[in-house]
This record gives sequence, structure tokens and C-alpha cells, in this order.
Amino acid sequence: MNSKKLLSSVLTLLLFASLSFAYVVEDAAYFEGKWEVLVKDTPQGDATIPMRFETKDGVTKGYFVEAAGGEEKAMSSVNIKDGKLTAYFNITGYDVYVSLAKVDDDNASGSLMDMFPAEGKRVK
Repeated sequence: MNSKKLLSSVLTLLLFASLSFAYVVEDAAYFEGKWEVLVKDTPQGDATIPMRFETKDGVTKGYFVEAAGGEEKAMSSVNIKDGKLTAYFNITGYDVYVSLAKVDDDNASGSLMDMFPAEGKRVK
């Protein structure tokens, strides 16, 4: 009887582990692609930052364009946890982070540095 309980426990654990992995992959897939992120109410006014995210081998990387017509730069790191993306990067000499969470299929909201509201819109 103990071996049946053990087998049942192991199978249950495997089921929950696979479901949690599927959730992480789903979160990363949501942020895939190009985004226009509008950061509001900064001391220099509103700013739009083009961003792009891609996931390869379970690792999400991010890229952004600092100035209009500029070249794409890599972000320092990107973390996705519980449906929320947090991306760290250096822009205009400042180390910053942006946090975004899903609103609907093409929109996300969050903040820059937990101080300035940010709205992301998927670029199609």
C-alpha cells in the first residue's frame, strides 16, 4: 500500500511541475515580438521606447532602441514571473527597469522604475 501512495505522490508532483512549466512558457510567449512602450510623466515628458523580446531555449532576451532611427541594443536581463515581465537596461546613461503585465492580447501596462506609468502596445 505504501508503494501506491508513493507512486501517486510522485505522479501528482510531476503533474504540478509540468503545469507550472507550461505557465512560464505561456507567459514568455505572450511577450514575444515587438512592442512600443509609452512611458508617461517623466521629467522630460512622455517617451516611447521600441522594444523586442524573444525566447530561445527557455531564456527570454530583450532589445530596445534608444533614439529614433537608432540601432537596437540588448537589454541587461529580462525576467518573467507570475505573468509579469521585468526588463533591465541602460538608456541615456541611466540603469533602469520596466515592468509590464498583460492587459489583453495586444496591450500591457506597468511602470518604469515603479515611478512612471508605462503602457505597452504590440507592434503588428
